[in-house]
Amino acid sequence: RPVEAPGGRGLRRAEGKRRPGRSRGAPRAARTAETAQRIKRSRRLKANNRERNRMHNLNAALDALRDVLPTFPEDAKLTKIETLRFAHNYIWALTETLRLA
Repeated sequence: RPVEAPGGRGLRRAEGKRRPGRSRGAPRAARTAETAQRIKRSRRLKANNRERNRMHNLNAALDALRDVLPTFPEDAKLTKIETLRFAHNYIWALTETLRLA
């Protein structure tokens, strides 16, 4: 409980009394470590979500590219690298066709 400080300089805590709530719970270092772990986990989850979205976008773009490339048979799905190589060669062939025409 607060008491008058000597010399009339305001209130001070009575000797032997602690502020309420300070001694409860884990020590400060443990709370800091727990908070750091929580932040680390949150950042990792966000990074995982960003990577998952990036891969979904990449796969959607490759699917759209496969749709415009002429392939035989029609139902054959090219791998990612095959799709990129085929697109490169197809663009080159179209460019050569225009150049020679």
